[in-house]
Amino acid sequence: MVMSRAAIRYAKAILETAVSSGNTIKVNDDMKSIVASISNSQELSDFLSSPIISSELKMNALSEVFASVQAETKMLFKLLQENKRFGILEPIASQFNVLFDHMNGVELAKVTTAFPITADLEGKVLAKIATFSDKKITIENIVDPSIIGGFVLRIGDKQYNASVANRLQELKRELSN
Repeated sequence: MVMSRAAIRYAKAILETAVSSGNTIKVNDDMKSIVASISNSQELSDFLSSPIISSELKMNALSEVFASVQAETKMLFKLLQENKRFGILEPIASQFNVLFDHMNGVELAKVTTAFPITADLEGKVLAKIATFSDKKITIENIVDPSIIGGFVLRIGDKQYNASVANRLQELKRELSN
């Protein structure tokens, strides 16, 4: 998913609207639902980005699929209909979630492991992260068997690579010199 400047501007505007109405948590839940729905359904993604399908038809479909969303989210749909920008709905919702987390002092930690992370291991990772970050941390686990073992931790622009594959690469470099 490519993040456009337009998506960032829409997300900021919706966040400001949600803050002024005191409804940020419910709108954030709407945005999470939108991201999950569009990313899990290639048909919905293609439908929203299709230039052949009219904005009215897209609006009607979104009103049906997301019937229980908040007024601010419905306002976003109407705005996207007016500007014929339904194709960037997923990046807008995703960026809204990032802005919401940032506003609430929550940071995303991406932990790449060779196997799915267990609750016990997640607790240990959160405890380690707490030693160098004062923010609330949420963990996203990415499974990548190519790292063989260990883990790669990314928080913001910082990365700590404790993977077996990285250690093997370092050893290979040392031996080749």
